[in-house]
Parts: sequence; structure tokens; C-alpha cells
Amino acid sequence: MRSYPVDSPHAAGRILALTMIVDGNLVGSELAALSRSKILDHIDLDHADFQHLLKDLCEDLLTSTSHGAIQVDNALIDSVLEEIVHPDLRRSLLHAMWSIADADGWLADAEAVLLTRASNAWAAETNFSSPSYRRP
Repeated sequence: MRSYPVDSPHAAGRILALTMIVDGNLVGSELAALSRSKILDHIDLDHADFQHLLKDLCEDLLTSTSHGAIQVDNALIDSVLEEIVHPDLRRSLLHAMWSIADADGWLADAEAVLLTRASNAWAAETNFSSPSYRRP
């Protein structure tokens, strides 16, 4: 799997691409959700570059097949998530990831795993809660 500089447009774009294909099914409603979210503008990535990232991700995943099946395991998900460290970027990406995953009206198991891992890893490290929140 390729690696990208931390918090780079390519690292962020790959997470969005993974959200689209992690369930093995890229549908038009997910692409529409990506467009509506304006996240590509936020991360400074144009649609052509995103398409290239999507292609590269698919190629990377195809090189690591197991018995003819693509495996997106927790270690792979975690390594991709680790390339994003800025709290605001994490929040923006997580919001867009939810929109993409929910676009087809069905949250597949693989999407749920990706979203859960992102929520847990990023919230734990960036304190998603508001600064005024105090634990009882």
C-alpha cells in the first residue's frame, strides 16, 4: 500500500475513496454525496486527482489479495487513518465519510467497521467533544 504525507490532500482523498469501495460496491449515489459534501474543495483535491487516487487504491488492494479476495483488514484501515492527524481535517473527513456511506441507504458491515475505527481512533486522539465538556 502506498503511503502519503500526513494530512496531505492525497492521504485525505484516499480515505474518502476507501469509504466508497470498502464494501466492494461503488455506486453513483456515493459519488453524488462526495460532490455535495464539497470535501474535495476543502482538502484541495480536484476530481481528476480523486479519480486517480481511487484507481491507485484499487490497484494497491488488488496486489494484496488472499485466495482471490480483497481483504481490507483493521491494520490496513488503521494505517490509512494514521495519515490524518489534524483535528479539523479529521472532523471534516468523518462527516463526509458518513455522508458517503449513507448515500445508498444501506450501511454495509465493512463501512460500519471503517467508520467505527475512524471514530474511535480520531475521537480518542483529538477530543472531538467540545472544550467545555466535563466528564461527570
